[in-house]
Amino acid sequence: MIQDNTVIHLLESAMQAEGLRQRAIASNVANMNTEGYRRIDVNFEMELKKAMGKGEDINPDKIKMEFYQPQNTPINEHGSDVSLDTELGKMVENSLRHRAYMSLLKKKYQQMDSAIKLQY
Repeated sequence: MIQDNTVIHLLESAMQAEGLRQRAIASNVANMNTEGYRRIDVNFEMELKKAMGKGEDINPDKIKMEFYQPQNTPINEHGSDVSLDTELGKMVENSLRHRAYMSLLKKKYQQMDSAIKLQY
């Protein structure tokens, strides 16, 4: 369960994860022709789903944001599993998620600002 006071912290953590994912995508593209290079990604969403599945309060500080190597990707002629098309698609997804998190965070701060103004 997500407590209301945790939403801002969770959104901030999600934005940090997207920043980390952007670095992973950049690394994947930079190394796509490196023999034997395996693509990397960030596991934030998987860890968040695990935490939510437990039905307990979610503490964003305890959700791991780590690089991992997906094991289900086909290897190309260079011995790498990086596809430029896949990485560009991931970059677009990442950008859209980051924008959505920013929008939600902005709305949350606007709600807080409105509540403060109502009290005064």
